[in-house]
Amino acid sequence: MRHNNKINHLGRTYAHRDAMLSNMAISLIKHKRIFTTLAKAKELRKYIEPLITKSKTDTTHSRRIVFKNLSNKFAVKELFQEVSQKIGDRPGGYTRIIKTGNRLGDNASTCFIELVDYNELMLNDKPVKAKTRRSRRGGAGKGSVAQTTTVEVPKAAAPKKESKTKKTEEVKVEDTVVENPAEEIPAEETPAGETPSAEE
Repeated sequence: MRHNNKINHLGRTYAHRDAMLSNMAISLIKHKRIFTTLAKAKELRKYIEPLITKSKTDTTHSRRIVFKNLSNKFAVKELFQEVSQKIGDRPGGYTRIIKTGNRLGDNASTCFIELVDYNELMLNDKPVKAKTRRSRRGGAGKGSVAQTTTVEVPKAAAPKKESKTKKTEEVKVEDTVVENPAEEIPAEETPAGETPSAEE
């Protein structure tokens, strides 16, 4: 039984499958893009990406481990000198799979698999930034899109607001400055029959 055995044997023995993936990896390093079936491309991605990560540290030990899998000194040399220099800042995801439809003979799904940094058309469309594994809790920082916008108030509306505030201030001043209430009350408002005394 195949409980939790996720490996795709690709209809081959272990030795045949390993040799095929090694040859496909060499071709991908040399030509930067190869045309194959989708199932093979997915298995090749799992095979070659750890080798590209290993090539970032150019030591004798790393070269021996990569040569053990590739068995081609020209491919190893190109991987450590060219490819690793170009993808040095990338934290992973060195390959891209692009589906191209189904094959006519057996209707197998086909695709391109390519090294990401060697596709000039996609590099011209979007500038590649070095991504880090940090949280996005920073809010509006340097790279945020949100910008403050200023809204201009029409000139006709501004003086009206100022005049209303001035009137309310004047009313408050008059209410607080009342010193002698007898002088403020006009003669018409005094009740009939009562005359203001001279003492008040």
